[in-house]
Amino acid sequence: MKKIIRSFVGMDVHKATISISVAEDGRGGTVRFIGVIPNTPEAVGKMAKQLARHGELDFCYEASGCGYGVHRQLTSLGHKCIVVAPSLIPRKSGERIKTDRRDSEKLAILHRSGNLTPVWVPDPTHEALR
Repeated sequence: MKKIIRSFVGMDVHKATISISVAEDGRGGTVRFIGVIPNTPEAVGKMAKQLARHGELDFCYEASGCGYGVHRQLTSLGHKCIVVAPSLIPRKSGERIKTDRRDSEKLAILHRSGNLTPVWVPDPTHEALR
């Protein structure tokens, strides 16, 4: 029986770029910063295809003004993806330093541990209404 390898991908999404980190399944799984890619459908598709070679992927990112295009693209490719409200992400008191790399790594770790609460992702019609 073949064991399915599962990885949790944290993304810090901005208008122009996306920072990506991967946390391997299991409490002792390693966390790697993959890098920064442009926020384009082609780059997101290529990144998902490359990472999918290593097993099942479970994506997450913070909701922002960029919309839900990344979520729709990843779910259409057959991957799991959740969007999290920034106010629902657990933070340590006194934690003030924020960088794209740290944010993506933290999202991957919290997603692996199940400490993130997903928000409702509207379909394109509902999103157009807002």
